[in-house]
Amino acid sequence: MAAVFFLVILVALVLWVVSAYNRLIALKNQTVNAWKQIDVQLKRRHDLIPNLVNTVKGSMEFEKETLQAVVDARSRAMQSAAPAGAGPGAAAGPLAAANVKATAAAETALTGALGKLFVVMERYPDLKSSQNVRDLQEELSSTENKIAFARQLYNDVATQYNTRQQQFPTSLVAGLARAEPAELWAIEDQAERAVPQVDLSLEKPKA
Repeated sequence: MAAVFFLVILVALVLWVVSAYNRLIALKNQTVNAWKQIDVQLKRRHDLIPNLVNTVKGSMEFEKETLQAVVDARSRAMQSAAPAGAGPGAAAGPLAAANVKATAAAETALTGALGKLFVVMERYPDLKSSQNVRDLQEELSSTENKIAFARQLYNDVATQYNTRQQQFPTSLVAGLARAEPAELWAIEDQAERAVPQVDLSLEKPKA
């Protein structure tokens, strides 16, 4: 009887370990996938910016410094992008603290450079009437919103993943699943905290 009882306890323990392990792996994969969704939208923004710069630079020949600031900020943002496919917490992984912070800082700087560009564009009536500029403006605005949603999803999933790692007794299995805390995308720039999104509209407010 004692042997049967011991065997039942052992089987139950093994099943729990397998369940906890699989749950951590599932959350790890969900977190990596959520980060990739951010990466997709960031790449889209990076791809749209050269089109915008090429479209407006002919009319903004005296604003080379502003345009160059956008180009430089885009270059830094692309360089800060974490390599795809690595797991959470890995030294070179997309969810490592250094990579998430570097990406967030570079993208915040890019958002600021774009905001300054659109403020300067207000001085050029011909740009306001350009259909190409309006189309790019709408695409960038839509992409900004998608980035915000993707960032929130990533933070939500990463928080679940981190919480599960810290909970007892699941924490006992974290090492076996090679689970490490995923860094959240935090908004450290006070200007970005104060203004949820950069206004990319070129239209003047109606009276």
